[in-house]
Amino acid sequence: MKQGAQGSAGTGVPQVRADAAGQTRVPRQAGTGAGAARGEHTHSEPPAPRARPVVQRASVRGQILDALRAALVAGDLRPGEVYSAPVLGERFGVSATPVREAMQQLALEGAVEVVPNRGFRVVERGTRELAELAEVRALIEVPVMLRLARTVPAERWAELRPLAEATVRAASSGCRATYAESDRGFHRAVLSLSGNRQLVRIAEDLHRRAQWPLVGGGPGARGRADLVADAHEHTALLDALIARDLEVVRALVGEHFAGAAGPA
Repeated sequence: MKQGAQGSAGTGVPQVRADAAGQTRVPRQAGTGAGAARGEHTHSEPPAPRARPVVQRASVRGQILDALRAALVAGDLRPGEVYSAPVLGERFGVSATPVREAMQQLALEGAVEVVPNRGFRVVERGTRELAELAEVRALIEVPVMLRLARTVPAERWAELRPLAEATVRAASSGCRATYAESDRGFHRAVLSLSGNRQLVRIAEDLHRRAQWPLVGGGPGARGRADLVADAHEHTALLDALIARDLEVVRALVGEHFAGAAGPA
């Protein structure tokens, strides 16, 4: 309610390197220490074994894209700041090319904008945009959830209980990036019961956009208590769906998206 490798400081993304033949490879085990936590090269890292899986360029781009998305949610890539592909490549231990390709995808998603000859600027968002995203999400998701509440049997809802409980554990960790991924996973599973893949894709894109930090909010704009309260709404919603209590479902979902809109 209120993202695969992770990147940026503290997210533990594996380093990606090129061997002598020019092929891109990922070591089986990342190094330790502050440098490894930042995704940078550490000279104390033990030599990687010869038998290593070859990662194709598209896979590297996907790993970097996931890492950058996690860094956005965590606040490690700050709104208004400009980041160059070579510098980010150094952080993640890859060349500038997959970083640039991943950043171009983020530009298409509206997370960053291209700054000619400099790099990419993280888009600055305000509370109005967050409220607009919450409104659009509610228009899409609420009717679908109410329809599913009338048609999906209780045992199917019960199968989603582990996902709802996982969001509570993720929220308790206080890591925004971890919670964001778990949150999207729960919503994706609920909406997937509609059988409409286009709806799921569009709803997840809107959800991801709603998780980017606000300008001036910093990584701690939503504390652990806020995340935990948000996560517990997932379990309460499942209880109402299993009981087919449409009024409670309507109220919970409405409150959920009202909270996602942020402060008035």
